[in-house]
Amino acid sequence: MQIQDLPYSDPGVPDARSGPRFLWWLWRNQLGGQLKSLAWGLLHFVAVSALPFCVGLAVQAVVDRSDTRLALTGGLMLLCGTGIAVGDTFLHRTAVTNWITAAARVQQLLARKAARLGSALTRRVAAGEVVAVSTGDVEKIGWFVEAVSRFTAAALSVVVVCVALVVYQPALGVVVAVGLPVVALAVLPLLPRATRRADVQREKAGRATELASDTVAGLRVLRGIGGEELFLDRYRRASQEVRHAAVRSARMWSLISALQVLLPGLLLIAVVWHGIHLARQGRITVGELVTVYSAVMVLNYPLRHFEEIAMAYSFSRPSAKRAARVLSLERSTATEGIREAQVPGGDLYDPGTGLLAPAGRLTAVVCGDPDAAGRLAERLGGHATEQGRSVLLGDVALDELPLDSARTAVLVQDKDPVLLSGTLRELLDVPASGTVRAVDALAAAQCDDVLDALVQGSLDAADLMDARISERGRSLSGGQRQRLALARSLITDPEVLVLDEPTSAVDSHTEARIADGLRRLRSGRTTVVFTSSPLLLDRADRVVLVHEGEVVAAGVHRQLIDGEPRYRAVVTRATDDELAAAGTGALVGTADKGAAGAEADSRAPEAAADEGALVGAGQERKESEESA
Repeated sequence: MQIQDLPYSDPGVPDARSGPRFLWWLWRNQLGGQLKSLAWGLLHFVAVSALPFCVGLAVQAVVDRSDTRLALTGGLMLLCGTGIAVGDTFLHRTAVTNWITAAARVQQLLARKAARLGSALTRRVAAGEVVAVSTGDVEKIGWFVEAVSRFTAAALSVVVVCVALVVYQPALGVVVAVGLPVVALAVLPLLPRATRRADVQREKAGRATELASDTVAGLRVLRGIGGEELFLDRYRRASQEVRHAAVRSARMWSLISALQVLLPGLLLIAVVWHGIHLARQGRITVGELVTVYSAVMVLNYPLRHFEEIAMAYSFSRPSAKRAARVLSLERSTATEGIREAQVPGGDLYDPGTGLLAPAGRLTAVVCGDPDAAGRLAERLGGHATEQGRSVLLGDVALDELPLDSARTAVLVQDKDPVLLSGTLRELLDVPASGTVRAVDALAAAQCDDVLDALVQGSLDAADLMDARISERGRSLSGGQRQRLALARSLITDPEVLVLDEPTSAVDSHTEARIADGLRRLRSGRTTVVFTSSPLLLDRADRVVLVHEGEVVAAGVHRQLIDGEPRYRAVVTRATDDELAAAGTGALVGTADKGAAGAEADSRAPEAAADEGALVGAGQERKESEESA
C-alpha cells in the first residue's frame, strides 16, 4: 500500500481484544511495507557499522605503508557511504509510508465504527476519548508500527557487528559481545515505571481534552449563566495536572536517555583500556584497536533505537488500548439474518413496551421520563444500547436487517441533532427518496428566518443554498438548529421517521405551523413523534402514553386529557390537586384552543373507534408474543 493509494478499499476486521493484539494486527496487515523497511534498514545500519572496519584497515595500511590496501580501503569506504545514503533515504521513505498508512487504516476503522454506531458511540465512550483516539492516538499507533522494522534492523545490525568483532579480534570482540547486551537491556527495569507515568499523562490529557470539548460545546449556555470562568478554572487545573504528569514522565525518560549515553561510554572506556593493554603486549595491532574502538562508537547509533522502540511502545500501548475499546463496540444485536438490501414496510411495533405505530399515520408518544423517551426512540430505529427484543417493522426484526437497510427503513432524529459545518446545500445533500424537495422541507420546518440569518452571515454567497453554516451551527439559536435538522430529516423521506422532541426549542406559534407542515408533508408515511406539546399532540392521528416502560393508554389527545390523569399530568405539567383547583375543562380548553381543536372534535368519534381497534390489535399482538 502506497500513500497515493489511500484510502483502503477495505481496512479489514481488526483484532480489538486488547491494545497489544491490535498493534500486532496492524503490523501483520502491513507485512510487505515492514519487510521493505527492514531491508533498507539493514542496508543502512550494516553500511554504517562497516565503516569502523574500513577505518581500521586504512590505519593499518598507513602503518604498513601499503598503497594498494589503502586504495582498496578507500573504495570500500565509498561503497559504504553510498549504502548509507541510499539505505537512509529509502528507509525514511518506507518508514513514513508505514506510519501514514497505519494511521490511515486506524482512522478508517474508527470512521466506519462511528458510522455504524451513530449517536450511541458517544453514549458508550466519552466524547473527549473519541477525539483523543482519532487525533493524537492515531499518530502514536502509527509511530510504533513503523518503528518496529527500524528497531529490528538496528538489533540485527548490532548482532552482526558483535559476531564480526568476535571473529575479527576475539580478545576485544568478546568484551564488546558481552557488554552490548548489558548496555541494551540495562534500562528494562526502568521501563515499567516510565510506562506507568506515560499512562498517567495520557489519562490526564484525555480528561483535559474531554473537558475542553464539553466546554466549547456548551459555551453558549455557559455565557448565558455566567459560568465561563468556572469551567475555565477547571480546565486550567486539568491542564496543570497534565503538565505535572508530563514533567514526571519526562524525568524518567531523561534518566533512560542518560543511561543510554553513560553505559556505552563506560563500555567504550573498558574496551580502550583493555585494548591498550593488549596492544602493549603485542597481541593486537594498532589498526585492530582503532577498528574495535570505532565499532563501539558507531554502535551507539543503532542502540538509540532500543530507547525509541521502548518509548514508542509505552506511548502507543494506552493509545492502542483506547482504540481497541472503541473498535470493539458493536450494535446490541448485530445479526445479519437478511442479506438483501430490501426495505420492509408495515406497522412499527416494539414488543418491550407494546408501542404500536400504524403504517402511514402520525403517532405521538408521551413519556414522562425524557431519558426513557430517548432510549425508546433509539430502539425504534434499531440502535438500542441495551439487550432486548428487537423492534418489528411489519414482520421483520430491525436488528436482523443489514445496517444500511435498517437506516433506510427507519430514521431517528434525536433531541440534540448535530449540524456539520459547510454550505446549506451540503447539509441537505443526504440520501433521499427524491420525492420531497428541499424547498418543501424547509417550508414545512418553518426555516424562513433561519435562511435569512444564514444569508446575512454569508454575504458572498450568490445562491441561498451556498450560505455557510458554522461548526455545529453555533451561530444559530437552538430552535433554528432544530428546524434545519428537521428539514434535513424530512428530505430523506424514510418509510418511518422517529422524531424526539423536534420542537422543544421553538415558540408556540412556530410550533403550530411546524405541526401542520409535518402532518401535510408526511401524509401517507409512518411518523412517530416523542413530545408532550399539546399543539403536536392535537394534530396526531394517534397518541400513546408510555409509563414506567409500558404503554398504559392510547387514543386521541382530547380523550386522553379528559380521562387519563397520568397523561394529563405530563402534558399540562400540573399535579392532580392543581388540576382540580383550576378546573380540568379550563386547562383542556387552553391547551387545545384554536381551529385545530374544532377539527379534533369533529373527528374524535371516528378516531375513538379506530383507537379501540388499534389498542386491541396491539394488546393481542403483545399477548401472543408473550405466550409464544
